[in-house]
Amino acid sequence: MKTILFALSVAALASLAPAAAQTVAESSNATDPALVARSRELIGVVAGSGDFNGYFAPSFHAALPKQRWDAVVASMTAQMGKPLAIDRLTAVTPFSANLRVRFERGVVNAQIAIDPAPPHQVVGLLFTGPEMAGDTLDKLVADIRALPGTTGLGIYALGEGAPRLVAGIAPDKAMPLGSAFKLWVLGELAREVGAGERKWSDVVPIGPASLPSGITQNWPARSPVTIQTLATLMISISDNSATDTLVSLEGGRLDDFVTKAGVPGLAPVLTTRQMFALKSPANADLAAQWATSLAPSARRTLLDTSAARLRTTPVDPMMFAGKPSKIDTLEWFASPADTARMFDWLRKQNGETPLSLLAINPGIDPATRAKFDYVGFKGGSEPGVVTLNFLVRRKDGRWLAIAGGWHRNDAGVEENRLVMLMTRALVLAAGMPLAN
Repeated sequence: MKTILFALSVAALASLAPAAAQTVAESSNATDPALVARSRELIGVVAGSGDFNGYFAPSFHAALPKQRWDAVVASMTAQMGKPLAIDRLTAVTPFSANLRVRFERGVVNAQIAIDPAPPHQVVGLLFTGPEMAGDTLDKLVADIRALPGTTGLGIYALGEGAPRLVAGIAPDKAMPLGSAFKLWVLGELAREVGAGERKWSDVVPIGPASLPSGITQNWPARSPVTIQTLATLMISISDNSATDTLVSLEGGRLDDFVTKAGVPGLAPVLTTRQMFALKSPANADLAAQWATSLAPSARRTLLDTSAARLRTTPVDPMMFAGKPSKIDTLEWFASPADTARMFDWLRKQNGETPLSLLAINPGIDPATRAKFDYVGFKGGSEPGVVTLNFLVRRKDGRWLAIAGGWHRNDAGVEENRLVMLMTRALVLAAGMPLAN
């Protein structure tokens, strides 16, 4: 139930300095020759013929073991083909650079950093936006459909009226959201502020701690914070304890909001702590009742009558380290169309502060982000579930909502595969023609 940060793969153990980039030739004194050499060697390492152990520093191995590296590479080459060459190296510092890596079917941008000391092993590597040659919406949809399990996609043009579907896969079918349900928590908060019922500067105490993701679970109990701070943490780093504080603060108004928004299946909206407790093996009977009590009123009664039990159920931080757990019956559910409508509502109604919060973590690499005037993001994941959702304003002023998800009951999902596919969706969305 964490937010997926931008990247196809991250093991950035060295700081990639934010100094202005400077395009250099390989012979330029601005770039250490070891960086050029290590960049060239990347092709062999990605292709599987290079020395993985000797190429990366021990700190990199600790963050991204060989098994995970192989999964990242398999995902990338499945879409892009074999790596061919480094087309461009742009220096950031003498020991770090931005790369354009050419594959059979396109280009992948990357950032690389090496240890200044011999043998100059790679300490940081980040693959970012893929640019597939000749890519189309039809190819993208086919590749998303080919993922094992169940997928959903909705690309919507936003205007004065209702969102208009441009491309999709089962866009009206509800799917598990993970932390993306927090969009509706933000929506109700924006509604209350717009109605004069609250102010963003209102101060409230932090509620009971949930499991991470987030940071406020480690703060002193009942620390006073503004609701804007809570919303900022909820959206930008998917802070679960901050979210639960807001869900409890909104109470039944949140259930009314999701019902009026056309997503009654979200009601009653569970806190993350309640979700964790219901998924606990100790509460298998309650989880079964939840699955069969489909009416929101029946589920609310179940929550009320079992409140003390859920509140005191120990929750294991490792409970999501294994296989998918009840993701078809015990989750937050909404369709890509529902998500697009929520984004559109935030854009149109009291949206200045919510839109600024959604833009803190744009969910994509800088090169893809630069294709738009605005990018807002909220995603979510747990074993077997990943969802990535974007609100964007193009350079021509046109708005789009792009919502995608993938889930499966028999195994975990490879988050990097959907990240790469949704990055392709954004690249296509930045330039495709849109009817008025």
